[in-house]
Amino acid sequence: MKAVDPVEVDPDDCPEPNGPETVPDGAIARVLPIVNRKGLHARASAKFVQTVERFDAAVTVTRCGETVGGRSIMGLLTLAAAKGTTIHVAATGAQAAEVIDALDALLANRFGEDE
Repeated sequence: MKAVDPVEVDPDDCPEPNGPETVPDGAIARVLPIVNRKGLHARASAKFVQTVERFDAAVTVTRCGETVGGRSIMGLLTLAAAKGTTIHVAATGAQAAEVIDALDALLANRFGEDE
């Protein structure tokens, strides 16, 4: 059986603007591209949550007008963030800048995946 390649998604595929409507006061926010082949799938979402849990910060992730908590694997999966899309990550708390930098590095490294 031949494996099916994941579909690359147009970054502008959202029915709503691709961004958060509001960012909490004092939050640090960054737009992060999804560059790994399989997108924000279950294993990648678990690594995202594990990274967030190492920091004293509250993290939210927004895509296509839907915002979820950065500590929720199921929430992250509902975003359907495939390769070629972007997510908007916002963090508040004592280690907000550090968690944003760590998540940026995690996504840039394709969640440690080979592809």
